[in-house]
Amino acid sequence: MSKDYTTEDLIKILADERRACISGQRLNLKASPSGISPFIDQFLKKDGIQKFTAYNDFRAAVHQYQRNHEVSGIVWETLTVHGKTLRYPKVDDQLIGLPKDLMLLRTAKDSVITFWQEVTEKMDLYLSLNGGKFHQPIAIDDVKRIVQRTEWASLCKLGNEPCVEMILQLGWGKPEQAAYRRGWPESGSEQVHAVNPGCRPIG
Repeated sequence: MSKDYTTEDLIKILADERRACISGQRLNLKASPSGISPFIDQFLKKDGIQKFTAYNDFRAAVHQYQRNHEVSGIVWETLTVHGKTLRYPKVDDQLIGLPKDLMLLRTAKDSVITFWQEVTEKMDLYLSLNGGKFHQPIAIDDVKRIVQRTEWASLCKLGNEPCVEMILQLGWGKPEQAAYRRGWPESGSEQVHAVNPGCRPIG
């Protein structure tokens, strides 16, 4: 990489590379399906693993570029719900958060949570369990206890009225390792789903 790339440049580069890998234009021919057993390998699609590995290798190089050149992984989201609008930072799904990014996320945590509380008043709350396969009812006091243990927060809106869903992600550690318990226990997150009475979480 000869020029200086911005966050937006890296997001576009990764999107282009992902499309190339998915279409089979990029393969890591050294990748074996399991890397463990020829018996298991015969049941797995070799080209799928090669595409996945090629993209992961490229993304790791982009992440190293971010570290070396201090390129932020932050993107700014704008969310409007019930006439209220919030602009807040989050780490892009394909990038990593640098230490300065985590400081920014910590600074924005209170405003994200306050917005979520305002737009979800009188909604039913559910805690996501087992990677989102199950949702357990949760009280606002329980949410407050989770908030006290977390470092940053993010939002996601799903669906439309009457079954709109507001998801509050409460995380700690590195955002890129928080999803799917990849960095557990140093990094992780809990997701609280708010839905209108009579509706169930869909996310």
